[in-house]
Amino acid sequence: MIIQAVAKRGAAFLPLDSLSSQLQQWRGIRVKVVNNNLDQALALMQRKMQSSGIERMIKYEQLRHLKNSEKRVLAKKNLERKIRSQDLARKLKTILLHKVRGVA
Repeated sequence: MIIQAVAKRGAAFLPLDSLSSQLQQWRGIRVKVVNNNLDQALALMQRKMQSSGIERMIKYEQLRHLKNSEKRVLAKKNLERKIRSQDLARKLKTILLHKVRGVA
């Protein structure tokens, strides 16, 4: 099972190269082990992974290997998307500021 593989690697696992860039926010998952109850902590971690979509990413990464050229293309597309999003946010901010200040 994926949870057992992650537990063997350690509590913190490394972000996936190509797929981590597809997520807009990479937060990581932290789970506290209370009263040395590792089973309960693993179950909580599994629920968190399912709800955040990380489990799907891990399965996808295990099924399909990305070549370095594909990784570069994905990274470039993600960078362009990020820059475009920042530009639109900047434009929207200036429009809203002009509207609030009453400048035509």
